Amino acid sequence: MTTVALAVTDGMLHFELSLATEVFGTAPDAVAGPWYDLVLCGTGPVRVGRFLVEPDRGLDGLADADTVIVPGWADPAAVPPAGLVEAVRAAHEAGARVASLCTGAFVLAAAGLLDGRRATTHWAHTREMAALYPRVQVDPDVLYVDNGGTVLTSAGKAAAMDLCLHLVRLDRGAAVANAVARRLVVPPHRDGGQAQFVSTPVPAPGRHPLAELLPWAAERLDRPLTVEDLARRAAMSSRTLGRHFRAVTGTTPLQWLLVQRIRRAQELLETTDGSVEAVAAATGMGSAATLRRHFQRVVGVPPGTYRRTFRALPAAHAEGVDGSTGGAKGVSQPGDK
Repeated sequence: MTTVALAVTDGMLHFELSLATEVFGTAPDAVAGPWYDLVLCGTGPVRVGRFLVEPDRGLDGLADADTVIVPGWADPAAVPPAGLVEAVRAAHEAGARVASLCTGAFVLAAAGLLDGRRATTHWAHTREMAALYPRVQVDPDVLYVDNGGTVLTSAGKAAAMDLCLHLVRLDRGAAVANAVARRLVVPPHRDGGQAQFVSTPVPAPGRHPLAELLPWAAERLDRPLTVEDLARRAAMSSRTLGRHFRAVTGTTPLQWLLVQRIRRAQELLETTDGSVEAVAAATGMGSAATLRRHFQRVVGVPPGTYRRTFRALPAAHAEGVDGSTGGAKGVSQPGDK
């Protein structure tokens, strides 16, 4: 069982603390096997917003965790407590994966963990972080940054959920992360590189111009969809479609399609025995070579390595490459050939 420790001290933001507790403290009903062992570490009862939180252990408990999460820091201009900074640094030196949510990145920066690394925080505080910590490569335009799975930072509020789901995806695979997202009724995946905000406010769900197009395309990932196909379905020009995609998703139509195909491939690799060729066909990638190339670039490992890693873990469900329960459709050879 993986231990996740939340660092709690006076001055933390309750939203990010609660969000991390929801993700790592409760397993979805669909997930078999043990879940995370969630531990709250602090110096004693602390005031978090209007709530009083009683930690399970002292801050020295961070060094015993596999993953340490620092929630949002209420006043980025204030110097974080020395004990907190030292405990986070000690946890990292002990081998823990360290992640910050929102302005919790200021604590990681104070601990020196972001020196020479790319990082992000809430867009309203990125300039402040760059000024206070000039050795940090502050990126104001992304949802979260993953520095090789060891030090991670997220932007503000909802982006903290994106990073927490990313951590679950790294640990347990896409199927389990999607199960967590379904329980919490949030989008299962937004790329870390997606913009923190867009110039055009997103309309209410179900009322934006792509409300019908996105699920339509997601159900047809096995087909070679083009921007022209999407534009024709949405009854608009390709240029207008691109503008709406940027406003609603923060990315381009082709990039959005590619990410959906890769995420679907992850689920199939985790939950079926279909060959890489079959997975490529089921996700509209055309060939195993194309899938391998894009999968390696987006996920960081080849499909075969990904499958061997996550097939050994308890899955949320099992379904065939054709979407039905059971074995893969028309294939029987697993692995990355």
